[in-house]
Amino acid sequence: MDETLDYLYDPIHTDLLYLHRITTYNMGTFYHRHNGCELYIFLRGHVNFYVENKCYSLQRGDLIVLNPEEMHRSFALDINEYERITINLQKSYLDRLSTPSTNLSSCFVHRSKGKGNIVHLEEQELELFLSITTQLEENLTSSSYGSDVMRNTLVSRLLLMTNLAFQHTSYVPTDIMPELVRKTLDYIDAHLTEPFSLQCLSDQLFTNSSYISRQFKKHTGLTIRNYLLSRRIELAKVCLSDGMSITETCYQSGFGDYANFIRSFTKRVGISPGKFARNPIHTND
Repeated sequence: MDETLDYLYDPIHTDLLYLHRITTYNMGTFYHRHNGCELYIFLRGHVNFYVENKCYSLQRGDLIVLNPEEMHRSFALDINEYERITINLQKSYLDRLSTPSTNLSSCFVHRSKGKGNIVHLEEQELELFLSITTQLEENLTSSSYGSDVMRNTLVSRLLLMTNLAFQHTSYVPTDIMPELVRKTLDYIDAHLTEPFSLQCLSDQLFTNSSYISRQFKKHTGLTIRNYLLSRRIELAKVCLSDGMSITETCYQSGFGDYANFIRSFTKRVGISPGKFARNPIHTND
C-alpha cells in the first residue's frame, strides 16, 4: 500500500485563492481536498461533481460549499466548455471577517460531512453573485489605495449571501452516485481500522472484486487502496492531535505495520508522525 498520494491534498498557501476557469478538455480530477474552505459556482458544461459518497449532475447556478475535511472531485463528461468559479478561503481569514454575531464560516462547518453541500441559485440570484465575483476578480489585480479593504468587503458580501442561501433553501439535489460505489465507500469508512481485503469487500457486496475496483476507480479517480490509505492517514492525524502515542496511533488508524505507517504518513503529510504530534497546528493541513 505504497501508492503515491501527491494529488490527494492540494494545499492553499494564501488567505484567498480566486479562480475563474473555462476549459474544453476532460477535467478528470481525482478525489482531493484542501486545507481551506471552498466556494464553487457552476456556470456551464456537462459535469458531475462528487463529494464524499455522493455525486451530483450540475446545473447552471449550482453553488457548492466544501470544508477542509471533505474529499471531492469534478468530472467533465464531454469536451464542451466547462466554466466555474472557485474561491478557496483559509479558516483564519474567515474568522477575521466574521463578527461575534455573524459567523461567515457557518455554511462550511455547521453540517455533517458530505451533506448539505449544494444549493441552486435562480438566474436573478446568480447574476447578483456574479456581479460581486466580477468586482472581486478586478480587485485582485489592483494595488490601489483601499483595494485590500474593498477585497474584504466583497468576500464578506459573497459569504453572507452564501450563508443566507443555505439557511433559506428547500432545494434537495439528486444524488446519482452508483449504488455499488457508494456501498464500497461506506464499507471502507465502516471498516477503516480493520484488516482490509478486496475479497472480503467482494463477499460483502456479492460482486466480483475486479468489477468493484474498476467502477471505484472510474467514479473516484483513485484505487480502492489509495483511498483507504488517505482515510487512514487522516484518522492518524486526529489521533496524534488528541495526544495518542505514535505506536497506538499506528494500530488505532488501521495500519498494523509500524514501518509502513511512518513511511506513508511522512510521504503524505510532509513531516513524520513525531513532528506532527509535537506541533500539529504548524503543518500545512
